[in-house]
Amino acid sequence: MVDADQTFVIVGGGLAGAKAAETLRAEGFSGRVILICDERDHPYERPPLSKGYLLGKEERDSVFVHEPAWYARNDIELHLGQTVDAVDRTAKTVRFGEDGTVVRYDKLLLATGAEPRRLDIPGTDLAGVHHLRRLAHAERLKGVLAALGRDNGHIVIAGAGWIGLEVAAAAREYGAEVTVVEQEQTPLHGVLGPELGALFAELHREHGVRFRFGVRLTEIVGQDGMVLAARTDDGDEHPAHDVLAAIGAAPRVALAEAAGLELADRAQGGGIAVDERLRTSDPDIYAAGDAAAFPHALFGRRLRVEHWANALNGGPAAARAMLGQDITYDRVPYFFSGQYDMGMEYSGWAPPGSYDQVVIRGDAGKREFIAFWVQEGRVLAGMNMNVWDVTDPIQQLIRSRAQVDTEALADPHVALDSLIP
Repeated sequence: MVDADQTFVIVGGGLAGAKAAETLRAEGFSGRVILICDERDHPYERPPLSKGYLLGKEERDSVFVHEPAWYARNDIELHLGQTVDAVDRTAKTVRFGEDGTVVRYDKLLLATGAEPRRLDIPGTDLAGVHHLRRLAHAERLKGVLAALGRDNGHIVIAGAGWIGLEVAAAAREYGAEVTVVEQEQTPLHGVLGPELGALFAELHREHGVRFRFGVRLTEIVGQDGMVLAARTDDGDEHPAHDVLAAIGAAPRVALAEAAGLELADRAQGGGIAVDERLRTSDPDIYAAGDAAAFPHALFGRRLRVEHWANALNGGPAAARAMLGQDITYDRVPYFFSGQYDMGMEYSGWAPPGSYDQVVIRGDAGKREFIAFWVQEGRVLAGMNMNVWDVTDPIQQLIRSRAQVDTEALADPHVALDSLIP
């Protein structure tokens, strides 16, 4: 039973945490809401950091989830620049790392997010080595790309995932020279597989990006604290003034692990293990966003999703569960990207090995198409590139688990809606 004397604590001031706080108030919770953010900036959304804001097309203020005055107006106790270094599950308290302040909770939400993986090679302490996860990172990188563009400078990007490719596109728009180093044979291999990954390689090559596939960085060479080049394990040396490490992110689980909460299998992405209500192994502690690994009946396994839509929807779902509402979190994973004149949306989950066919509807050569990842006639995932207003039918096809005629699926003259049982 929830009452006005209860205290709900949210650790993590990203989109999931901020939307959870908003939902608690919208659902009528009148107790204390404490939101603890380890950054000094108010909670913000991350997609603009590698897209519009990085390109200078969006203002800094546009990234924030709420205006600063919103928190006080809604009686949200916001603690910026504070970390939590311990959870005492017996006493039901959290302890601030800076001054040792202890706060008691009735319900606790861990929205601790993820952190960029680091390159474990010589030279990463040089001034020109970057990561992109936080607003401060984007502010710094924005200036770096502009300077590289003015001076015909080079940036080497380690990793051809979404962050790596979006920064590569931004760097080329600024006029910088770009080399992308990737251990797989195509970009986005773990998400799209080789079939569609090759299309993204072609897109970037057309805009002047150089790729080195099947190799990894072994050393960043510098002089007087500045980057001069990046070496790969095939013996090549690539000129560079800056290097971006874009080799993925790891869920921030140290707090949960120290508290003795169950963690998900690292081989499947790790994270804090939660049930369908986003509840951890402690019934009074929940997790949402990048750090949470939730069971998804549709895909028959736990998923940990590092995308904007998961934070946007997961935070509110956890808040409603904390209030005792009967919820099941089973959103179909969704994300979007924009690179040069290409826009795309992806729904579902279909890593290499999970599908037996990729069906293309439309013109892949013109980059105006929908791709479907199919297993035994069932659609596991769909990506629309420069084709819009099709996310709903794609997600309905995925949810239906129905066997679909793949010739009809590939035929643009057959309405997608007609294929949904």
